[in-house]
Amino acid sequence: MNTGKPPIPIDPVLSRLADVIDARRGGDPGTSYVARLLAQAPDAVLKKIGEEATETVMAAKDADPARIVSETADLWFHCLVMLAHFGLRPEQVLDELERRAGTSGLEEKALRKALARERTDGPDKE
Repeated sequence: MNTGKPPIPIDPVLSRLADVIDARRGGDPGTSYVARLLAQAPDAVLKKIGEEATETVMAAKDADPARIVSETADLWFHCLVMLAHFGLRPEQVLDELERRAGTSGLEEKALRKALARERTDGPDKE
């Protein structure tokens, strides 16, 4: 995903956490939660993301700021584990967010729909 632009700076916390997660790959699942998740990936990781997303929504529905922050941290952590499983880095997600910056969300959604339609219909189907 090289756009020719210099990479945007990543928060050192995200970078360090991604590095730790990468270092735990292949570790002992008996002593490392991350190693256990990665050993059972993608299913275990995806299940945790679903659970944490639900808990984040519930915290927001309760309008509990401390829980919203805590649950969002859990959700982000498990998303970082998912990225690591697929050989991806948080920098790539930040690059994508940067690419979308300044574009209307409605425009972005319409473009994705048009591209999806083009892929399904193909250039020869009119």
